[in-house]
Amino acid sequence: MTTVRIALDSRAYDIRIAAGLLDNPSTFASIAVPKGTALVVTNTTVAPLYAARLEQSLQPHFARVLRCTLPDGEEYKTWETLNQIFTDLLRQQCDRKTTLFALGGGVIGDMTGFAAASYMRGVPFVQVPTTLLAQVDSSVGGKTAINHPLGKNMIGAFYQPRLVVADLSTLHSLPPRELSAGLAEVIKHAAIADLDFLDWLESHIDALIARDVTALGEAVARCCRIKADVVAQDETEAGLRAVLNFGHTFGHAIEGGMGYGNWLHGEAVGAGMVLAADLSVRLGLLPPADAERLARLIARAGLPVRAPDLGAARWAEWMQVDKKTEGGAVRFVLLQGLGRPVLRAAPMAEVQASIAAHLQPVSAQTETA
Repeated sequence: MTTVRIALDSRAYDIRIAAGLLDNPSTFASIAVPKGTALVVTNTTVAPLYAARLEQSLQPHFARVLRCTLPDGEEYKTWETLNQIFTDLLRQQCDRKTTLFALGGGVIGDMTGFAAASYMRGVPFVQVPTTLLAQVDSSVGGKTAINHPLGKNMIGAFYQPRLVVADLSTLHSLPPRELSAGLAEVIKHAAIADLDFLDWLESHIDALIARDVTALGEAVARCCRIKADVVAQDETEAGLRAVLNFGHTFGHAIEGGMGYGNWLHGEAVGAGMVLAADLSVRLGLLPPADAERLARLIARAGLPVRAPDLGAARWAEWMQVDKKTEGGAVRFVLLQGLGRPVLRAAPMAEVQASIAAHLQPVSAQTETA
Protein backbone atom coordinates (compact mmCIF):
# COMPACT_ATOMS: atom_id res chain seq x y z
CA MET A 1 0.00 0.00 0.00
CA THR A 2 1.13 3.53 -0.81
CA THR A 3 0.12 6.26 1.63
CA VAL A 4 0.14 9.96 0.79
CA ARG A 5 -0.35 12.42 3.65
CA ILE A 6 -2.33 15.65 3.27
CA ALA A 7 -0.58 17.94 5.76
CA LEU A 8 -3.25 20.24 7.20
CA ASP A 9 -2.30 20.38 10.89
CA SER A 10 -5.18 19.03 13.01
CA ARG A 11 -7.17 18.16 9.86
CA ALA A 12 -4.42 16.13 8.22
CA TYR A 13 -5.42 12.81 6.69
CA ASP A 14 -4.10 9.93 4.61
CA ILE A 15 -4.76 8.80 1.06
CA ARG A 16 -4.35 5.02 0.93
CA ILE A 17 -3.65 3.54 -2.49
CA ALA A 18 -3.62 -0.19 -3.30
CA ALA A 19 -5.71 -2.96 -4.80
CA GLY A 20 -8.08 -4.79 -2.43
CA LEU A 21 -8.50 -2.08 0.21
CA LEU A 22 -12.29 -2.09 -0.08
CA ASP A 23 -12.55 -5.67 1.18
CA ASN A 24 -10.18 -5.25 4.12
CA PRO A 25 -11.87 -4.11 7.38
CA SER A 26 -8.53 -2.91 8.77
CA THR A 27 -8.50 -0.21 6.08
CA PHE A 28 -11.20 1.63 8.02
CA ALA A 29 -10.12 0.90 11.60
CA SER A 30 -8.63 4.36 12.16
CA ILE A 31 -11.98 6.10 11.64
CA ALA A 32 -14.12 3.64 13.62
CA VAL A 33 -17.01 4.94 15.77
CA PRO A 34 -18.19 1.80 17.63
CA LYS A 35 -21.46 3.40 18.80
CA GLY A 36 -21.93 5.44 15.66
CA THR A 37 -23.58 5.15 12.25
CA ALA A 38 -21.97 4.77 8.84
CA LEU A 39 -23.98 5.97 5.85
CA VAL A 40 -22.67 4.77 2.50
CA VAL A 41 -23.67 7.24 -0.22
CA THR A 42 -23.40 5.72 -3.68
CA ASN A 43 -25.24 5.60 -7.00
CA THR A 44 -27.25 3.13 -9.04
CA THR A 45 -24.22 2.08 -11.11
CA VAL A 46 -21.68 1.59 -8.32
CA ALA A 47 -23.99 0.16 -5.65
CA PRO A 48 -24.42 -3.32 -7.23
CA LEU A 49 -20.65 -3.60 -7.70
CA TYR A 50 -19.17 -2.41 -4.44
CA ALA A 51 -21.68 -1.23 -1.82
CA ALA A 52 -22.16 -4.57 -0.05
CA ARG A 53 -18.41 -5.15 0.03
CA LEU A 54 -17.75 -1.78 1.65
CA GLU A 55 -20.61 -2.25 4.11
CA GLN A 56 -19.20 -5.61 5.20
CA SER A 57 -15.82 -4.00 5.90
CA LEU A 58 -17.51 -1.26 7.94
CA GLN A 59 -19.63 -3.61 10.06
CA PRO A 60 -16.91 -4.22 12.72
CA HIS A 61 -16.41 -0.49 13.23
CA PHE A 62 -19.94 0.97 13.48
CA ALA A 63 -23.15 0.10 15.32
CA ARG A 64 -25.23 0.76 12.17
CA VAL A 65 -24.27 0.68 8.50
CA LEU A 66 -26.85 2.27 6.19
CA ARG A 67 -27.03 3.03 2.48
CA CYS A 68 -28.24 5.97 0.38
CA THR A 69 -28.39 5.28 -3.37
CA LEU A 70 -28.60 8.23 -5.75
CA PRO A 71 -29.15 8.38 -9.52
CA ASP A 72 -25.97 8.28 -11.59
CA GLY A 73 -24.76 11.18 -13.71
CA GLU A 74 -23.45 14.74 -13.70
CA GLU A 75 -26.97 15.98 -14.49
CA TYR A 76 -28.03 14.85 -10.98
CA LYS A 77 -25.42 16.95 -9.15
CA THR A 78 -28.20 19.26 -7.93
CA TRP A 79 -29.98 20.56 -4.83
CA GLU A 80 -32.74 18.00 -5.36
CA THR A 81 -30.34 15.05 -5.30
CA LEU A 82 -28.34 16.51 -2.42
CA ASN A 83 -31.57 16.74 -0.45
CA GLN A 84 -32.05 12.98 -0.82
CA ILE A 85 -28.95 12.50 1.35
CA PHE A 86 -30.35 14.83 4.02
CA THR A 87 -33.70 13.04 3.89
CA ASP A 88 -32.06 9.66 4.49
CA LEU A 89 -29.97 11.07 7.34
CA LEU A 90 -33.04 12.54 9.05
CA ARG A 91 -35.31 9.55 8.48
CA GLN A 92 -32.70 7.26 10.02
CA GLN A 93 -32.27 9.68 12.95
CA CYS A 94 -28.57 10.04 12.28
CA ASP A 95 -26.76 12.10 14.91
CA ARG A 96 -23.31 13.69 15.16
CA LYS A 97 -21.74 10.24 15.56
CA THR A 98 -22.50 9.59 11.90
CA THR A 99 -19.80 9.20 9.25
CA LEU A 100 -20.64 9.50 5.56
CA PHE A 101 -18.79 7.31 3.04
CA ALA A 102 -18.68 8.57 -0.55
CA LEU A 103 -18.55 5.44 -2.72
CA GLY A 104 -18.36 6.40 -6.38
CA GLY A 105 -16.89 8.97 -8.72
CA GLY A 106 -16.50 12.72 -8.50
CA VAL A 107 -20.22 13.53 -8.44
CA ILE A 108 -20.84 11.26 -5.44
CA GLY A 109 -17.71 12.54 -3.70
CA ASP A 110 -18.62 16.19 -4.16
CA MET A 111 -22.23 15.78 -3.03
CA THR A 112 -21.41 13.54 -0.07
CA GLY A 113 -18.76 15.98 1.12
CA PHE A 114 -21.16 18.90 0.80
CA ALA A 115 -23.80 16.97 2.73
CA ALA A 116 -21.26 16.13 5.46
CA ALA A 117 -20.19 19.78 5.69
CA SER A 118 -23.82 20.85 6.14
CA TYR A 119 -25.57 18.13 8.17
CA MET A 120 -25.73 19.19 11.83
CA ARG A 121 -23.17 21.84 10.78
CA GLY A 122 -20.58 19.20 10.05
CA VAL A 123 -20.10 15.44 10.42
CA PRO A 124 -17.10 13.34 9.29
CA PHE A 125 -16.87 11.81 5.85
CA VAL A 126 -14.58 9.41 4.01
CA GLN A 127 -13.84 9.34 0.30
CA VAL A 128 -13.89 5.90 -1.37
CA PRO A 129 -13.40 6.86 -5.04
CA THR A 130 -14.11 4.21 -7.66
CA THR A 131 -13.10 6.13 -10.82
CA LEU A 132 -9.63 7.14 -11.94
CA LEU A 133 -10.67 10.79 -12.14
CA ALA A 134 -11.87 10.75 -8.54
CA GLN A 135 -8.83 8.84 -7.27
CA VAL A 136 -6.32 11.27 -8.78
CA ASP A 137 -8.21 14.53 -8.29
CA SER A 138 -11.72 15.16 -7.00
CA SER A 139 -11.50 12.99 -3.86
CA VAL A 140 -8.39 14.83 -2.66
CA GLY A 141 -8.31 18.30 -1.16
CA GLY A 142 -11.74 18.91 0.31
CA LYS A 143 -13.58 20.65 -2.52
CA THR A 144 -17.30 19.84 -2.29
CA ALA A 145 -20.05 21.30 -4.44
CA ILE A 146 -23.14 20.94 -6.58
CA ASN A 147 -23.85 22.42 -10.00
CA HIS A 148 -26.24 25.23 -10.84
CA PRO A 149 -27.85 25.68 -14.27
CA LEU A 150 -25.76 28.85 -14.62
CA GLY A 151 -22.42 27.47 -13.43
CA LYS A 152 -20.52 24.31 -12.49
CA ASN A 153 -19.45 23.74 -8.86
CA MET A 154 -20.44 27.28 -7.88
CA ILE A 155 -22.27 26.23 -4.69
CA GLY A 156 -20.29 24.27 -2.13
CA ALA A 157 -17.75 24.32 0.68
CA PHE A 158 -14.15 23.45 1.45
CA TYR A 159 -14.49 20.47 3.80
CA GLN A 160 -11.77 17.88 4.23
CA PRO A 161 -12.44 14.13 4.50
CA ARG A 162 -11.03 12.07 7.36
CA LEU A 163 -9.56 9.50 4.96
CA VAL A 164 -9.33 8.70 1.25
CA VAL A 165 -9.31 5.04 0.20
CA ALA A 166 -8.29 4.53 -3.44
CA ASP A 167 -8.84 0.85 -4.22
CA LEU A 168 -7.17 0.29 -7.60
CA SER A 169 -9.17 -2.88 -8.23
CA THR A 170 -12.33 -0.79 -8.73
CA LEU A 171 -10.80 0.71 -11.87
CA HIS A 172 -11.20 -2.59 -13.72
CA SER A 173 -14.98 -2.08 -13.86
CA LEU A 174 -14.71 1.36 -15.50
CA PRO A 175 -15.99 1.70 -19.08
CA PRO A 176 -13.16 2.74 -21.45
CA ARG A 177 -14.66 6.22 -21.85
CA GLU A 178 -14.57 6.78 -18.07
CA LEU A 179 -10.98 5.54 -17.86
CA SER A 180 -9.93 8.01 -20.56
CA ALA A 181 -11.76 10.78 -18.73
CA GLY A 182 -9.63 10.05 -15.67
CA LEU A 183 -6.45 10.15 -17.71
CA ALA A 184 -7.22 13.80 -18.51
CA GLU A 185 -6.65 14.73 -14.87
CA VAL A 186 -3.53 12.55 -14.73
CA ILE A 187 -2.09 14.41 -17.74
CA LYS A 188 -3.09 17.73 -16.19
CA HIS A 189 -1.03 17.07 -13.06
CA ALA A 190 2.04 16.24 -15.13
CA ALA A 191 1.58 19.25 -17.44
CA ILE A 192 1.50 21.76 -14.58
CA ALA A 193 3.98 20.29 -12.15
CA ASP A 194 6.23 17.41 -13.18
CA LEU A 195 8.09 17.01 -16.48
CA ASP A 196 9.53 13.66 -15.39
CA PHE A 197 5.98 12.46 -14.85
CA LEU A 198 5.03 13.74 -18.31
CA ASP A 199 7.89 11.69 -19.79
CA TRP A 200 6.70 8.68 -17.78
CA LEU A 201 3.15 9.09 -19.08
CA GLU A 202 4.32 9.16 -22.68
CA SER A 203 6.06 5.83 -22.05
CA HIS A 204 3.26 4.24 -20.03
CA ILE A 205 0.01 5.56 -21.53
CA ASP A 206 -0.68 2.21 -23.23
CA ALA A 207 -0.18 0.36 -19.94
CA LEU A 208 -2.60 2.74 -18.21
CA ILE A 209 -5.22 2.20 -20.91
CA ALA A 210 -4.69 -1.56 -20.49
CA ARG A 211 -5.32 -1.07 -16.73
CA ASP A 212 -1.98 -2.42 -15.61
CA VAL A 213 -2.30 -2.18 -11.83
CA THR A 214 1.33 -1.23 -11.27
CA ALA A 215 1.11 1.62 -13.75
CA LEU A 216 -2.22 2.77 -12.33
CA GLY A 217 -0.83 2.74 -8.80
CA GLU A 218 2.15 4.83 -9.86
CA ALA A 219 -0.03 7.36 -11.69
CA VAL A 220 -2.50 7.72 -8.81
CA ALA A 221 0.27 8.11 -6.23
CA ARG A 222 2.17 10.71 -8.27
CA CYS A 223 -0.97 12.77 -8.89
CA CYS A 224 -1.92 12.63 -5.22
CA ARG A 225 1.54 13.78 -4.15
CA ILE A 226 1.35 16.75 -6.52
CA LYS A 227 -2.10 17.70 -5.29
CA ALA A 228 -1.18 17.12 -1.63
CA ASP A 229 1.70 19.58 -1.95
CA VAL A 230 -0.52 22.23 -3.54
CA VAL A 231 -3.41 21.78 -1.08
CA ALA A 232 -1.07 21.96 1.94
CA GLN A 233 0.11 25.38 0.71
CA ASP A 234 -3.28 26.76 -0.39
CA GLU A 235 -6.26 24.84 0.97
CA THR A 236 -9.00 27.28 -0.07
CA GLU A 237 -7.68 28.26 -3.51
CA ALA A 238 -6.60 31.78 -2.55
CA GLY A 239 -3.81 31.62 -5.11
CA LEU A 240 -1.56 28.65 -5.89
CA ARG A 241 -4.30 26.01 -5.88
CA ALA A 242 -5.92 27.62 -8.91
CA VAL A 243 -3.19 26.07 -11.08
CA LEU A 244 -4.95 22.72 -10.62
CA ASN A 245 -7.66 24.14 -12.88
CA PHE A 246 -5.52 23.99 -16.02
CA GLY A 247 -7.94 23.34 -18.89
CA HIS A 248 -10.97 23.77 -16.65
CA THR A 249 -12.14 27.24 -17.70
CA PHE A 250 -12.66 25.97 -21.23
CA GLY A 251 -13.73 22.55 -19.94
CA HIS A 252 -16.46 23.82 -17.65
CA ALA A 253 -17.82 25.94 -20.48
CA ILE A 254 -18.03 22.83 -22.66
CA GLU A 255 -19.80 20.84 -19.94
CA GLY A 256 -22.34 23.54 -19.21
CA GLY A 257 -22.82 24.66 -22.78
CA MET A 258 -23.45 21.12 -24.03
CA GLY A 259 -25.67 20.26 -21.04
CA TYR A 260 -24.24 18.49 -18.00
CA GLY A 261 -23.64 14.81 -18.71
CA ASN A 262 -23.25 15.03 -22.49
CA TRP A 263 -19.49 15.41 -22.21
CA LEU A 264 -17.74 13.74 -19.28
CA HIS A 265 -15.75 16.13 -17.11
CA GLY A 266 -12.44 14.58 -18.16
CA GLU A 267 -13.36 14.77 -21.83
CA ALA A 268 -14.11 18.47 -21.50
CA VAL A 269 -10.85 19.02 -19.59
CA GLY A 270 -8.92 17.15 -22.29
CA ALA A 271 -10.19 19.50 -24.99
CA GLY A 272 -9.83 22.40 -22.53
CA MET A 273 -6.13 21.70 -22.01
CA VAL A 274 -5.56 21.76 -25.78
CA LEU A 275 -7.31 25.14 -25.95
CA ALA A 276 -5.39 26.50 -22.94
CA ALA A 277 -2.08 25.35 -24.43
CA ASP A 278 -2.96 26.98 -27.75
CA LEU A 279 -3.85 30.21 -25.95
CA SER A 280 -0.50 30.04 -24.14
CA VAL A 281 1.23 29.82 -27.53
CA ARG A 282 -0.76 32.78 -28.89
CA LEU A 283 0.31 34.88 -25.89
CA GLY A 284 3.97 34.00 -26.41
CA LEU A 285 4.25 31.91 -23.25
CA LEU A 286 4.60 28.37 -24.61
CA PRO A 287 6.62 27.02 -27.56
CA PRO A 288 4.32 25.54 -30.23
CA ALA A 289 6.17 22.21 -30.02
CA ASP A 290 5.20 21.86 -26.35
CA ALA A 291 1.52 22.48 -27.14
CA GLU A 292 1.69 19.88 -29.90
CA ARG A 293 3.37 17.40 -27.56
CA LEU A 294 0.62 17.83 -25.00
CA ALA A 295 -2.13 17.47 -27.62
CA ARG A 296 -0.59 14.22 -28.90
CA LEU A 297 -0.60 12.72 -25.41
CA ILE A 298 -4.20 13.80 -24.82
CA ALA A 299 -5.24 12.17 -28.10
CA ARG A 300 -3.35 8.96 -27.22
CA ALA A 301 -5.35 8.81 -24.00
CA GLY A 302 -8.54 8.60 -26.09
CA LEU A 303 -9.64 12.14 -25.29
CA PRO A 304 -11.05 14.81 -27.62
CA VAL A 305 -8.66 17.49 -28.83
CA ARG A 306 -11.39 19.54 -30.51
CA ALA A 307 -14.23 21.45 -28.88
CA PRO A 308 -17.92 21.80 -29.76
CA ASP A 309 -19.10 24.99 -31.42
CA LEU A 310 -21.08 26.70 -28.66
CA GLY A 311 -21.06 30.05 -30.47
CA ALA A 312 -18.93 33.01 -29.37
CA ALA A 313 -21.59 34.47 -27.07
CA ARG A 314 -22.23 31.13 -25.34
CA TRP A 315 -18.52 30.51 -24.77
CA ALA A 316 -18.14 33.97 -23.24
CA GLU A 317 -21.23 33.51 -21.06
CA TRP A 318 -20.03 30.25 -19.55
CA MET A 319 -16.46 31.43 -19.01
CA GLN A 320 -17.75 34.50 -17.14
CA VAL A 321 -19.14 32.26 -14.37
CA ASP A 322 -15.83 30.47 -13.86
CA LYS A 323 -14.62 30.68 -10.25
CA LYS A 324 -11.33 32.29 -11.34
CA THR A 325 -13.13 35.30 -12.85
CA GLU A 326 -12.40 38.53 -10.94
CA GLY A 327 -13.97 41.92 -11.55
CA GLY A 328 -15.48 40.65 -14.79
CA ALA A 329 -12.09 39.56 -16.17
CA VAL A 330 -11.89 35.88 -17.16
CA ARG A 331 -8.61 34.41 -15.92
CA PHE A 332 -7.04 31.27 -17.31
CA VAL A 333 -4.43 28.82 -16.07
CA LEU A 334 -1.85 28.96 -18.87
CA LEU A 335 1.61 27.45 -19.36
CA GLN A 336 4.77 29.54 -19.60
CA GLY A 337 6.50 26.26 -20.41
CA LEU A 338 5.53 22.69 -19.55
CA GLY A 339 5.50 22.32 -15.79
CA ARG A 340 5.28 26.09 -15.27
CA PRO A 341 1.66 27.25 -14.88
CA VAL A 342 0.60 30.87 -14.58
CA LEU A 343 -2.78 32.46 -13.85
CA ARG A 344 -3.68 35.48 -15.99
CA ALA A 345 -6.40 37.19 -17.98
CA ALA A 346 -6.30 36.98 -21.75
CA PRO A 347 -7.75 39.16 -24.53
CA MET A 348 -11.07 37.70 -25.62
CA ALA A 349 -10.01 37.96 -29.26
CA GLU A 350 -7.14 35.55 -28.58
CA VAL A 351 -9.43 33.24 -26.58
CA GLN A 352 -11.90 33.09 -29.44
CA ALA A 353 -9.06 32.48 -31.91
CA SER A 354 -7.93 29.44 -29.91
CA ILE A 355 -11.48 28.10 -29.84
CA ALA A 356 -11.99 28.69 -33.58
CA ALA A 357 -8.77 26.82 -34.39
CA HIS A 358 -9.91 23.70 -32.54
CA LEU A 359 -13.60 23.26 -33.30
CA GLN A 360 -15.05 19.86 -34.12
CA PRO A 361 -16.26 19.26 -37.67
CA VAL A 362 -19.91 20.21 -38.10
CA SER A 363 -20.90 16.52 -38.37
CA ALA A 364 -19.57 15.90 -34.86
CA GLN A 365 -21.18 18.84 -33.09
CA THR A 366 -24.10 16.91 -31.65
CA GLU A 367 -22.07 13.86 -30.68
CA THR A 368 -20.40 13.27 -27.36
CA ALA A 369 -16.66 12.84 -27.36
